[in-house]
Amino acid sequence: MVGKSATEGGGDETLDLFLKIGLDERTAKNTVANNKVTANLTAVIHEAAVTDGCDRTVGNLLYTVATKFPTNALVHRPTLLQYITSLKIKIPAQLEAAFLFLTTTASDNLKIDEFEAACGVGVEVSEEDIERSVDEIFEENKAVILDQRYRTNVGELFAHVRKKQPWADPKVVKKIIDTNLYALLGERTAADNEKPVKKKKEKPVKAEEKAVLVETAPEKPTEEEINPFLIFPSPDQNFKVHTEIYFSDRPVLRACNSKEILDKHLKVTGGKVHTRFPPEPNGYLHIGHAKAMFVDFGLAKEQGGGCYLRFDDTNPEAEKKEYIDHIEEIVGWMGWEPFKITYTSDYFQELYELAVELIRRGRAYVDHQTPDEIKEYREKKMNSPWRDRPIEESLKLFDDMKKGLLEEGKATLRMKQDMQSDNFNMYDLIAYRIKFTPHPHAGDKWCIYPSYDYAHCIVDSLENITHSLCTLEFETRRASYYWLLDALELYQPYVWEYSRLNITNTVMSKRKLNRLVTEKWVDGWDDPRLMTLAGLRRRGVTSTSINAFVRGIGITRSDNSLIRLNLLEYHIREELNKTAPRAMVVLNPLKVVITNMDAAVMDLDAKKWPDAPADDASSFYKVPFSKVVYIEQSDFRLKDSKDYYGLAPGKSVLLRYAFPIKCTEVVLGDDNETVHEIRAEYDPSKKSKPKGVLHWVSESSPGANPLKVEVRLFDKLFNSENPAELGDWLNDLNPHSKVVITDAYAVPSVKNAAVGDSFQFERLGYFVVDPDSSPEKLVFNRTVTLRDSYGKQGK
Repeated sequence: MVGKSATEGGGDETLDLFLKIGLDERTAKNTVANNKVTANLTAVIHEAAVTDGCDRTVGNLLYTVATKFPTNALVHRPTLLQYITSLKIKIPAQLEAAFLFLTTTASDNLKIDEFEAACGVGVEVSEEDIERSVDEIFEENKAVILDQRYRTNVGELFAHVRKKQPWADPKVVKKIIDTNLYALLGERTAADNEKPVKKKKEKPVKAEEKAVLVETAPEKPTEEEINPFLIFPSPDQNFKVHTEIYFSDRPVLRACNSKEILDKHLKVTGGKVHTRFPPEPNGYLHIGHAKAMFVDFGLAKEQGGGCYLRFDDTNPEAEKKEYIDHIEEIVGWMGWEPFKITYTSDYFQELYELAVELIRRGRAYVDHQTPDEIKEYREKKMNSPWRDRPIEESLKLFDDMKKGLLEEGKATLRMKQDMQSDNFNMYDLIAYRIKFTPHPHAGDKWCIYPSYDYAHCIVDSLENITHSLCTLEFETRRASYYWLLDALELYQPYVWEYSRLNITNTVMSKRKLNRLVTEKWVDGWDDPRLMTLAGLRRRGVTSTSINAFVRGIGITRSDNSLIRLNLLEYHIREELNKTAPRAMVVLNPLKVVITNMDAAVMDLDAKKWPDAPADDASSFYKVPFSKVVYIEQSDFRLKDSKDYYGLAPGKSVLLRYAFPIKCTEVVLGDDNETVHEIRAEYDPSKKSKPKGVLHWVSESSPGANPLKVEVRLFDKLFNSENPAELGDWLNDLNPHSKVVITDAYAVPSVKNAAVGDSFQFERLGYFVVDPDSSPEKLVFNRTVTLRDSYGKQGK
């Protein structure tokens, strides 16, 4: 096999191989740590015949081929590598063009003339050509460059040059742009090195000026951003080869459907897209499943097809009816409607019959090795002692397994694959094991259960799935998937993997989530600190904002990517800002007595929405204003400062929707430090214009406390961005991830709020009514703060 000697020689030999092609040491070491990329790059180096080394530029292109080459065109990879090593393709732009061309071509015959034209092969761009193009671009943008000087966006200049000269050497382009900048602007000045001053927000544009702004509006999103499902082929194209499986002892298997098999499939489906969302019912779904739903249900909906909700229930010990009910309910909450709800256990009889057929064809055998022995033999690439037992013997033993005549752990059915393969997932995977455990869905009919590796692909085929979509950790299982369908001569769906969704400051592994719940580190599967969909819902996150977040990050194949939590929060705020009415709540009340006001209570208008029209009564709510009001303890200081806009002795602030007040006296506690009460005077004429604006809550009648509510402030569950990488990951739990405030004060308008109602508590954040609420006391969960850190960072 290609690459075999390099990988078997150990990490040092592989590292040396990568250094020979010009990778820097850090990149090489990171690559060795990634088994998938290591296998791909090793294979590419051998295919390119550069095991003795090559130029660094060539090596970088080879690395790109190893990480980005389209899997549906593997048959053409050797051809592309010849173009790279012969320097006919020598810059990244040419390579990207080649990927695009080959993705469209797939396994069809490669039309060399069209390929070379698409990749700029043979096109030589001289330095004079580049200078001419750069001069033209500088002339077109001269005014902007002179205005922005060395703050000019060089990337935009690059983009303009690339449009004119797509095959220009980027190093030469950079050199000429730098030269032209210096010639036009001269030496950098001290002002060029200063940070730009933030401009104040401009006043709203007048109506007659709006037409001009349309011309400078942001560019429209690309077609792929609008419809991320364009990357997938139509069902009638599933006769093309898009996966090749290499064996140690037989010809390459090029996975594809014969015309007869595909025609039969298309007749059943009517040519429509059929996908499946196949969760295992052994826990609650998390936000990673939201991406899987978006891909599976979204593709089917976009193409006018249907998506099965299929419960992958092959492990009766871990599955519960509770989880099945939850999954079905949460799929609906996420906005998806299954074409049909099925269970892998619905197909147990067909799966058993196909296993018997697999034995008859000499492609499976009954094995008696223990789990430890199987692990050891697989690591050493050694055949099981029972691998070559007679077919009739395996048939008899498998029947005994089905009848319950063999003890649990005494036998398994294993697929007879390729023990010398470079792919660990071809080392005779287990197809069936004995488990004397009743099944939640199938009852006690079976005592043998199929494995995921055996059942998954067969049920995909039986359900006529057109697109079998899963996350990248299953990519190495693709060989086994197609091996089995080919061995049984079954219809083969189109398989494609995408990057799993990983978010900072949390864990997504079901095993870790289960431990957090069962060991009571959190308050159940729907704890608002968890990234379970039930937890997010209880926290006040909507399904539409989750789907917007998933669409925003795209359907990519970038492995091991970690998405920052504040990107999710950005999408949550975007929606709640439009849908959550405003209200005022004081978390830590400090009493303010207004000494120049009588005991009467005023009813003032407060806005539910920032842009509420003055003539729309439904956009306002009434808030009482009386002699006693409460502000946040943090909004008062004994010592004032220039950059402080809260209340202080002798200082005025504006109470939002009410009047300015001025602190005239401070009542301290017995320790002579704790502020017990503030005395103030209000300005009924509103002539004073203080800078600070505070939220507040008032007594609704003299001597009656405001509405008391409980508020739960949730924060990141873990301190580290990637706690899953830590050995003692539980030690990284954030002790302040949940803070409960039992005696907050709220305005009366929220009194009748129902569970699930969301509000923006002014200056505090977005909050939702929790199911723990009772008629005696409302409980609010903080969904997200007001601070938009993601937007400020500019992505």
